[in-house]
Amino acid sequence: MPDTKSLADGQRVLADLNALRAIGAYETGVHKPTFSEPHKRSLDWLVQKLPEAGLGAEIDGIGNVLGTSSKSGPKLLAGSHLESQNYAGWLDGPLGVVYALEAARVLNADPSFKGAVEVAAWCDEEGHFGSFLGSRSYVGQVTEAEIDAARDRTNGRTMRDALADMGLAGRARIAVEKGRHIGYLEAHIEQGDTLESGKLAIGVVTSIVGIWQYRINFVGEQNHAGTTRMAVRKDAGLALAKFCVAIDQRFPAACGPRTVWTTGRITLDPGAPSIIPGGAEMLFQIRDDDPSVIARLEDLLRMMADEASAKGPCAVTVTKLRTGAPAMMDAGFQDAIEAASKAMADGRSIRMPSGAGHDAQMLATVMPAAMLFVPSIGGISHHWTENTADADIVTGAQVFVDACRRMLNG
Repeated sequence: MPDTKSLADGQRVLADLNALRAIGAYETGVHKPTFSEPHKRSLDWLVQKLPEAGLGAEIDGIGNVLGTSSKSGPKLLAGSHLESQNYAGWLDGPLGVVYALEAARVLNADPSFKGAVEVAAWCDEEGHFGSFLGSRSYVGQVTEAEIDAARDRTNGRTMRDALADMGLAGRARIAVEKGRHIGYLEAHIEQGDTLESGKLAIGVVTSIVGIWQYRINFVGEQNHAGTTRMAVRKDAGLALAKFCVAIDQRFPAACGPRTVWTTGRITLDPGAPSIIPGGAEMLFQIRDDDPSVIARLEDLLRMMADEASAKGPCAVTVTKLRTGAPAMMDAGFQDAIEAASKAMADGRSIRMPSGAGHDAQMLATVMPAAMLFVPSIGGISHHWTENTADADIVTGAQVFVDACRRMLNG
């Protein structure tokens, strides 16, 4: 086991997380949407903390916080995000930022240790204005036109106005410096129950799923709900409901072991109780880390739509809205996390894919990347009851710091 000077200070980690929890507190969680006043205070809190780790701090023109080191030797980038979903949990995001801060405080201050941890808090991972705007900006995937077009999904405020309110208008966006980092490490709560149910401490993430999203439209015939006989109706709402059932009946034979699918929103037109809906729409999402599985399911989805249209009485069309390539995590970094788990958590770890998207998948496009999970109580996330036991948080911090040390040591 490493000597005590290279160990995380568990009480300091808990104190930092609770300090962030107090900013924008809601019930037992937080309400901290991107560019809100609580989000700005959280970014300012991190900027004030980074010098404790020997890091210079800067907020860039899209709201990313970057803490950089002048220490010689290899550098590892680590972090997550500080905003939250609306009325949601206190650990989704801040856990990874605080773990990164702690690793930087421990390792950067050790003169006998070669190398440094640099810290990032990526803006808008939760997608209030767009998709992974902060981390995508850092890796060069966000244009000025995309920022011009971005709107807050809740209130319609433009991103330009939000950046101006944050005092960031006209500030340059920081881009990745090729070759500066050996890679990127992110910690996160699992947001599922695999670790808790297995009495495990650490999830070593093998891949981050891609997310494919579709709009499925049903066109029937709007008519009077009281006078139109059932036999002649072209009810688009009923056609949609039958299609949802058919998906659940036919997808299991074609999916992979970790495939999930979700109908996230259903809209009926006109949506009145006395009118047969002439139109209906569903937003449908598939997640998997194997593009070939997705391709197979997409083909099946389109075939089902063609079959339903041919059978009638409604026409069904499928439109792809989003394609999300999965990201594979670096094998060597996975080994480092697993070794750290053996040293710090009695080897209570498991290799597992991430069913949720994370900034690490954006960083993986420009450098080796890895993630580790800690347990979520009840598997709950994106809700203010989200929580992780203090003991699990501290264990995760110890594993994270040791994994950083191992990665920087090569």
